[in-house]
Amino acid sequence: MSLPHAILTALLEKPSSGLELTRRFDRSIGYFWSATHQQIYRELGKLEGEGLIRALPSEQPARGQKKAYEVLPAGREELARWTAASQDPKPHRDALLLRLRAAAVVGTEGLEEDLRRHRELHARQLETYREIEGRDFPPGRGGAEDRLRHLVLRAGIDLETFWTQWLDHALAEFAELDVRGRQG
Repeated sequence: MSLPHAILTALLEKPSSGLELTRRFDRSIGYFWSATHQQIYRELGKLEGEGLIRALPSEQPARGQKKAYEVLPAGREELARWTAASQDPKPHRDALLLRLRAAAVVGTEGLEEDLRRHRELHARQLETYREIEGRDFPPGRGGAEDRLRHLVLRAGIDLETFWTQWLDHALAEFAELDVRGRQG
């Protein structure tokens, strides 16, 4: 149920068309809640049908013209209700961890190379997040909205830091397994 709330959040920040929302998801919200172009358009239709958003009137209606949407009071109320509601954390599911567990019984063929690939991908994402932090959250910038957005970004930085460190540890374990395997 979070995609509609992500869209409501984005529209409250700035009324946008579906295409603009898709681009904004790619640049920000999509780092922690992804959605395809089709999913966003489908949700916009549902939200409009539920009376939570409306298409802004355009100056010159034309076929194929992109519609911009804004949040209605009912949409703001729904987002506030959802934000205040309690929610339990979701169990973490990660295919890489499952594959590592499976390797304990079927062997590690090909897994070390994929661990290195994952390490590189997480390192690149961490670099991207740090660039965003340096650009968008310079020291001394401290309004409530910016501080909360920065907190979300910090979660991404901390998660990517965790994954790069954990993958370094996993690769060190693989190196140790290789040494022991050659000795024994």
